[in-house]
Amino acid sequence: MQCVIAVDVGGTTIKGGLVARDGTILHHERRPTPRADGPDRVVAAVSALIADLAARPGAAPEAVGLAVPGLVTPTHAVYSAAIGWRDVPAGAFTTLDLPLALGHDVRSAGDAELAYGVTERTPGHVLYVPIGTGIAGALVLNGSLYGGASGWAGQLGHIPARPAGPSCACGQRGCLTLYASASAIAARCGESSAADVVRRAAEGDPVAAEVWDDALAALATALATCTLLLDPALIVIGGGLSRAGDALLGPLREHLAGRLTFRRPPRVRASALGVDAGLLGAALLGFRALA
Repeated sequence: MQCVIAVDVGGTTIKGGLVARDGTILHHERRPTPRADGPDRVVAAVSALIADLAARPGAAPEAVGLAVPGLVTPTHAVYSAAIGWRDVPAGAFTTLDLPLALGHDVRSAGDAELAYGVTERTPGHVLYVPIGTGIAGALVLNGSLYGGASGWAGQLGHIPARPAGPSCACGQRGCLTLYASASAIAARCGESSAADVVRRAAEGDPVAAEVWDDALAALATALATCTLLLDPALIVIGGGLSRAGDALLGPLREHLAGRLTFRRPPRVRASALGVDAGLLGAALLGFRALA
């Protein structure tokens, strides 16, 4: 069966796997992202994972698809606030003699939602927003992914949700990711994960409830801005935070409707692919490298 190596680099976890053309994940691995050790160590960890996947018994991958966060071109991982790298050439991520395609993690995941997210008919205008260590967005207009003039559209996490807020690693202040990313939600409550904050909020903890509501309010403000500008028919929430289910979607819909008083808000639902969207998006990159 034809397959590719797919790697999705996140600020907390590097997901890798062998994926068939129909989207079947033949093998899947998760490894921690060693970003505390510096960007070079993350690049080395990606390279090691790719080599290990290629060496699996019976594996015969034909290409590598690599999805990374931040600003990305087909030849370079230009910048990532979450990881700290700058201008890393695509070739630095592997020593294998295989075609390699480098792409943006969120746009690739959005592409996978279009290709494999078959739980409902997907409209032509969609905003896909995975929420994990950071926040970004993939925009589908008229059925096609939109990258912007430089290919860097979708940096939702750096919308200044609170312009007078704290400094962000990107150099701005009050960025959305400081309030609504899973890592920020956990840190503001002194927890190891956003899931713990959601649980505490559901149990009536007032501190957790305030942090959770503040995060959803900031996220809704950013989504309302995107809605007023772009008029998507559907907003898809992905990433690890989408596992919160109704605890996320119900309040978020209410906050969003409250900010769009004169018009109907777009539908909001969880990703059909969940946390596998990024890996499947990386696989699509790999198969396109064979074209």
